[in-house]
Amino acid sequence: MNQSRLRLASLKIGAVLGVALAAAACPVAQAKAEGLGGSWSGGGVVTFSDGHRERAKCRAHYSQSGHSVTMSGVCATASGSVEQTAQMRQAGPDSYAGSFHNAQYGIQGRIHVTVHGNSQTVSLRSDSGSASLTLRH
Repeated sequence: MNQSRLRLASLKIGAVLGVALAAAACPVAQAKAEGLGGSWSGGGVVTFSDGHRERAKCRAHYSQSGHSVTMSGVCATASGSVEQTAQMRQAGPDSYAGSFHNAQYGIQGRIHVTVHGNSQTVSLRSDSGSASLTLRH
């Protein structure tokens, strides 16, 4: 298993986590808390720094304490499976921004999430690559 592909998988997880975190972090999300709680799953595409692309499947769970939201999730690609965490804050009415971290490979980067009802669009970026995901509740 290629280490850069595992790092990319880590990026995917970060994106998924970010989406779920974004939904939990904002007042709008709080008003819709019942629709945002529990598990989120979906997938998308991860692009490694060398240009290689892989499809990803992800699951994420979030918890909130005050205005802070923590996320943990797992994403899988053809290259392997990766666990990731993220923290986010509201950046707009239905959008969130923050950071993600993968302790397994020492990868960190930025995440942006936009919530559309029961669907979330996640964008993840780091020096190791990027990911674009859609998760559903």
